[in-house]
Amino acid sequence: MIDEKVISILQDKIQVIEGDASSLYLVGPIGLPVNLLGETTGFHWYCWLKCSEQTRDTARMIEKLSDASLAEYQQSSVLVYGDFANCDDALIRFHSICHTGDIFGSKRCDCGYQLKQSMKEITDHGCGALFYLANHEGRGIGLFSKAMTYILQEQGYDTVDANLALGFKDDARDYTDAIAVLKALRQKPVTLMTNNPNKLKALLESGLNVSERKPLWGDVSQFNEKYLKTKVERSGHLG
Repeated sequence: MIDEKVISILQDKIQVIEGDASSLYLVGPIGLPVNLLGETTGFHWYCWLKCSEQTRDTARMIEKLSDASLAEYQQSSVLVYGDFANCDDALIRFHSICHTGDIFGSKRCDCGYQLKQSMKEITDHGCGALFYLANHEGRGIGLFSKAMTYILQEQGYDTVDANLALGFKDDARDYTDAIAVLKALRQKPVTLMTNNPNKLKALLESGLNVSERKPLWGDVSQFNEKYLKTKVERSGHLG
């Protein structure tokens, strides 16, 4: 059951565009401060989702989303640099897709910075791989659901409570497939670039030889201070 307060916050932010056999649910507008050519520019962000069931009941709409694998409709990839299979010391990053941060340059998070910085560090290192995990949007809840958590965050929810309020786990990501690909590409030890203990734990529990963990912090601003603080204080991210 979705809390009535959550419904009251979201219902005026979701539009239903009805078609003959399906509907588009349009969520927004959501404030999005974007780093555009070195200047912070304010945009408004919308996201839409096509559904076969037509309903204007906001509570039913949200409850259905938490039971659907909305983030599973995209495919992941990996960028390999250098002699990844054979080099003695390889640097890797498991990067969860962030549509707003990676593509638009949103400063609400640090994902875009982490993406570019990890690619730079891999190339500077001379050998490594960037795993781009496209089914991990919003820590595994999907882009449309992430848009709704942004609206809740604008009303004071932190990233953890926003996910939980919509019926999701704080972190629903699974690394099984990425680990299988990594094992197929390389047998030697790796250095993992991450602040997330869950990523490190997943690799270690799979039997992978992780020789070192390298932190990846940066791009702190007034727009993501609470986001980064929540990562440390509530999600246990490491320095």
